Amino acid sequence: MFEKSFITDCEGPLTLNDNAFELCAHFIENGDELFKTLSLYDDYLVDVVKKEGYKAGNTLKLILPFFVLENLKNDDLISFSQNNIYAVRDSKFLLKYLKESMNTYIVSTSYGQYIEALSNYMEFPFENAYYTDVDVDGLCLNDEELAKIDEFKKQILENPEDYELFDNIFFVEIPKMSIYEKIKQIDVVGGLGKKMAIDDIIEKDGIDINQILYIGDSITDVEPLQFARENDGISISFNGNEYPLKVAEIAIVSPSAVATAVIANVYSQYDKSEVLKFIDEYNSQENIEELFEKYSIYKEIADRFFEVFDDEYPIIKLINEENYDEILKESVSMRNNIRGEDIGGLG
Repeated sequence: MFEKSFITDCEGPLTLNDNAFELCAHFIENGDELFKTLSLYDDYLVDVVKKEGYKAGNTLKLILPFFVLENLKNDDLISFSQNNIYAVRDSKFLLKYLKESMNTYIVSTSYGQYIEALSNYMEFPFENAYYTDVDVDGLCLNDEELAKIDEFKKQILENPEDYELFDNIFFVEIPKMSIYEKIKQIDVVGGLGKKMAIDDIIEKDGIDINQILYIGDSITDVEPLQFARENDGISISFNGNEYPLKVAEIAIVSPSAVATAVIANVYSQYDKSEVLKFIDEYNSQENIEELFEKYSIYKEIADRFFEVFDDEYPIIKLINEENYDEILKESVSMRNNIRGEDIGGLG
């Protein structure tokens, strides 16, 4: 066991795609619009209503009746996932280094079918991943219910901002259906669910809560980022939107995961105070190569960093009130550029 632990979301920090969004876009007619609409509704329930017992990322549960409508099966999710992994540049490089230097985990809201495919692609131990476990084969609707779900889909697409309609569909009508009991039992690993996954990691491995580095990019990462920061760990928003940037201590804006490897390398050798000191010097020192030598950045990481970034280095900054707006603008722009606006714009 290593002294420190690195825990990361998968979308954003590791991959460019949102698997659930892409599943909907591929298998459901107008599925891209349906998923985006329900994702905004999900954000509304979490951020505005603050609905009791509702977790960020529950879009993955809201969308399931529409999977059944299209007769999607586990094999469909597995096959699609295996053939649709778009990794952030150098994410495999990052995970290879991390596995050798820290306890490393993926804590993702994504379906398990995708995380297993991603783990295989990244040569990462699947047993070190947390994910939303869904057995699509076990979900079914009768003919009358299928007709209702089809009508609900039409109503949602025709009235994308009518959240009273959505409340009635998802919290009154669908709970009357036989599928609801199985959907209700699904534990989405998002928001508080990710924090609970971290609790499990801490208990299982006897990890010091002050020795955690967590990196995320969306609304589902707010609680674990807050936990890491409040317990004097390292909390990083990587190409994040406004949600992680409001709670994380550090922002990384970069097209390559090697920027994260640099911070992880400093943290693996020193303590948090040295990480913060390194970031301060990174933003004030002109000769970054000398800085890397000073902090003994591993040669493989340094070489890759300077190969990727010739003269325009990535943003690595401590977030404060003065620079928040500027960082948010750059971060969202990078997020949209490398993930596409449809996916980048999701909460």
